[in-house]
Amino acid sequence: MAIAHRRIGTGPVRVIVLHDWFGTSANWGSVLDYLDPGEFSYVFPDYRGYGDRRDVAGRYDVPEIAGDVLELADQLGWDTFSLIGHSMGGKVAQQVLVLAPERIERLVGINPVPAGPYEMDDAAHALFHGAAASADNRRAILDLVTGNRAGRRWLDRMVAHSLEVSRPEAFAAYLASWQPLDLSDAVKGNTVPVLVLVGEYDLALTADVMRATWQVWYPNCRVRPLPGAGHYPPHETPVAFVAETEAFLRG
Repeated sequence: MAIAHRRIGTGPVRVIVLHDWFGTSANWGSVLDYLDPGEFSYVFPDYRGYGDRRDVAGRYDVPEIAGDVLELADQLGWDTFSLIGHSMGGKVAQQVLVLAPERIERLVGINPVPAGPYEMDDAAHALFHGAAASADNRRAILDLVTGNRAGRRWLDRMVAHSLEVSRPEAFAAYLASWQPLDLSDAVKGNTVPVLVLVGEYDLALTADVMRATWQVWYPNCRVRPLPGAGHYPPHETPVAFVAETEAFLRG
């Protein structure tokens, strides 16, 4: 069965874009208006239990997403391609890299979860693991990772979108998968070119965290702070985000 996805562009640079824990293929803000459709082919899949694949059953874990990404690439006829992964999608991108390193040309992480386990204290554990059943928890997480700077309307829309388009059991299961997953030994020393973009106001996945993880494990990794953004640069600073991303993907 064909894997549902959205596509922008028909250019020769092929990119699969992986959304975050709260998002879907449709929830990238105004950044979609600024992508270059002549030079790039961007494909945005939804994960099982989310968006256009909300009713697709599965285990709802990171290896399953990675397998679906490779199946989608096969359906598109893409032997090789680049990956963009936002937050949880950054961990998914690394799982794809572990499964098929010869197929990945470049990797862009947007405030990406590192390859190792994501450590949480008791308060953070309760906040995150309670989010599947709580709109208030989801809102508190979004407010935290954008540096307590986002407007009420944006937070309302992000929470509403998350609740509407993701199955609670999928939302919970993906967290249970990406939080403890440890891919660090598997990716350590991989020479794929990597760009990590990190919003300066993200209070959780900071530039220092990226330098201590991504830049240690990937010898060809550059960490680039994005002024004016928190955890959601495609929403917060879309023009700057696209300029940085496409310059890197061009090689």
